[in-house]
Amino acid sequence: MDTSTLSITSAAPSGQVALRHMGVIRAAGADAVSFLQGQLTQDVAQLGSSEARLAAFCNAKGRMQASFIVLKSSPEELLLVCSLDILPATLKRLSMFVMRAKAKLSDASAEFSLFGLTGDAVISQGAGSRRIWSRTTTGPDAAAASLVVLPPAGGTPRALWCAPVGTPPPDLPAIALDQWHWLSVRSGVAMITQPIFEAFVPQMLNYESVGGVNFKKGCYPGQEIVARSQFRGTLKRRAYIVHADAEPSAGQAVFHSDDAEQPCGLVASAAPAPSGFDAIVSIQTAAAMGGHLTLGSASGPRLSLIPLPYPLLEDI
Repeated sequence: MDTSTLSITSAAPSGQVALRHMGVIRAAGADAVSFLQGQLTQDVAQLGSSEARLAAFCNAKGRMQASFIVLKSSPEELLLVCSLDILPATLKRLSMFVMRAKAKLSDASAEFSLFGLTGDAVISQGAGSRRIWSRTTTGPDAAAASLVVLPPAGGTPRALWCAPVGTPPPDLPAIALDQWHWLSVRSGVAMITQPIFEAFVPQMLNYESVGGVNFKKGCYPGQEIVARSQFRGTLKRRAYIVHADAEPSAGQAVFHSDDAEQPCGLVASAAPAPSGFDAIVSIQTAAAMGGHLTLGSASGPRLSLIPLPYPLLEDI
């Protein structure tokens, strides 16, 4: 049995860390909401002030170009929190579709502080018992600090704190960024970064099971392919959590013992664990049924599966 599956609760840190690898895109204007409603996998038109959304921005083939945690800071302004390494290109691509819409997109990363909170630190802020993707705010609307409850890592709570620069963050112990990355992996939710740009449709990262896809909203780029994958039973790749003794990296190939020539999937995200390394891999579902997985090549380091912390959604 993988020892890291036994240590998640005892090894999980409690505290906060600045998320300097994340950035913020601001969408503002009378048409900001309707514009993003036509671009993202989520229903941002129904987004309330007490909630956030996980959403993806796909190309015409349904492949994810970016993923966001979406907040509505006012009726005519939304904040899209995403990986900083894809932000400039994502901003450029989204802006190409604005056309005549009354919406302005901008890089607002320098205007906001982003912190990750874990463990008892989340509970101390009153968010430990709140549902996933709920949002609480403090301060006036124009300068509110937001606390968004994220999917937990096993039984360890996680949250995103987002506030205008200059807002004092909660007075909590500091944790290492690698610890945050580890808990993010163990939550089973991978955000899109440059190494996995356009590598997956949302279901290949289980986005339909963690609140990242709304199948009842209107059109968006790639919607037909995303919907067809779900409703016609053609989901042949899913995301799984694995443990390794060697360090994986996002975008690295994963192989299965049944086929030494062709990879069965890719690493979506990875982080050092208290012992070894943990990663989210998107692989063929058949590869998770038996045999063994290896990293990088058929003769590479072994990967051992760790149970997902959430059930996979089979039917809509």
